[in-house]
Amino acid sequence: MTNHLFDAIRSRMPGPDRVFATTADGEVLTYGGLLDLSARLAHVLAACNVCAGDRVLLQAEKSLTALVLYLACVRAGAVFLPLNPSYTTAELDYFLKDAEPGLVVCDPAREAFASERGIRTLTLDHVGGGSLMDLAQSCSADFRDASRDADDLAAILYTSGTTGRSKGAMLTHENLLSNAKTLAEIWRFSSQDALLHALPVYHSHGLFVATNTALISGASMIFLPRFDADQVVKHLKDATVMMGVPTFYTRLLNHPGLTQEAVRHMRLFISGSAPLLAETHRQWLERTGHAVLERYGLTETNMNTSNPHDGERRPGSVGFPLPGVDLRIVHAETGSPLPQGEIGMIEVKGPNVCHGYWRNIEKTQTEFREDGFFITGDLGLVDQEGYVHIVGRAKDLVITGGFNVYPKEVESEIDALPGVLESAVFGVAHPDLGEGVTAAVVSDGTTVLSETLILAGLLQRLAKFKLPKRVLIVDELPRNAMGKVQKNLLREQVKDIYRNDASL
Repeated sequence: MTNHLFDAIRSRMPGPDRVFATTADGEVLTYGGLLDLSARLAHVLAACNVCAGDRVLLQAEKSLTALVLYLACVRAGAVFLPLNPSYTTAELDYFLKDAEPGLVVCDPAREAFASERGIRTLTLDHVGGGSLMDLAQSCSADFRDASRDADDLAAILYTSGTTGRSKGAMLTHENLLSNAKTLAEIWRFSSQDALLHALPVYHSHGLFVATNTALISGASMIFLPRFDADQVVKHLKDATVMMGVPTFYTRLLNHPGLTQEAVRHMRLFISGSAPLLAETHRQWLERTGHAVLERYGLTETNMNTSNPHDGERRPGSVGFPLPGVDLRIVHAETGSPLPQGEIGMIEVKGPNVCHGYWRNIEKTQTEFREDGFFITGDLGLVDQEGYVHIVGRAKDLVITGGFNVYPKEVESEIDALPGVLESAVFGVAHPDLGEGVTAAVVSDGTTVLSETLILAGLLQRLAKFKLPKRVLIVDELPRNAMGKVQKNLLREQVKDIYRNDASL
């Protein structure tokens, strides 16, 4: 029997005494310990009558036990389904009904909620204890891994659901394995690397991109419970690689401990999950001597593109398609390929792309072309040198007076103005134009910003139809847990701004 994903991970593990992960509290898990604990947890799953293909839902704080439970699911043939621990019970109820898990592992405070719905429930607290570990203590460290093929499901990750109910992307053993092997190769990972891990483990970035790449390389991790600038700076000296979201980098730039000496042992900084401002890229390079490597991925696809490890890491670009990934830019309506340099819908195809959405055939058919390409929903272009640029989400496209306005273009011009830290541009219903271009702007604290000042600065930079009809100065932009700006919240907050003023 073979277990497609875990067999590959096991075959690349270093010796059992090599460290896999160290926590901020000094807890150490070796590769031998990782094998033992994942086996014990797999036995717990079997004792709870979890069979191959059954879903195991995890809603708990980040801990090493939570991470190892993912591997236990792979070994037992189960489908791992991690959820954001901040989801409310109302949101959890939706996932329980949609996924129909065979087992729920949750924070002790949520135990009654899940068990009252007739689902077997175990607990896992923020330090990795609870009834799950109580049962694991008495289990054997030997486990006969379930036979799973390349196309068998390994995980279901639910999309963020900013435009409706979350959908479960079905990720197979090969989806995860192929992407991990590719990333390890192009990012030059080895057993000598130590990855600074401050990301959540319910999202593909921290769970699959970070963890699977480290595992397939036999690398180690410095496993922090969350991002804390003081803790990250403290541990930089022990790390060689860091993966983060743009917020990590902007906050670290405000930390006095971020110096070239502090990053002397680092070889690579990677950013994703949200766009990294070109200004942040420039400041990071000046401050540390390192150019951040930006890449592009989705819940449904893991990683699709990356700036090069060796070569120009172009600010504002997400680099080139990964080996084995086909990427094309097409007309959003017809699907017809567009010439190089033109903006259109990004579509991808490759071994990294999910097999569709859980129990949602209609959505699966809608999001995949007949030739197998996945419609990402992102608008972008490929420049003359082959670099891919993301200009925004198709749903964020603003159609004003019959003209298409790409928010990224307007945001780039606003962000270049003196005193601007960042901005978000979005469309709001307008009685005359259909949608009015609207901007929310955050000051960097060096200048008192105003709507008049921003608009005056844009007059010579943008065509009139692209100019915001209103500019709102805000303290901060709303973001989700992965740092993505939630324009839907901004849009909702000002949905009536143009209702009684068609002259704007």
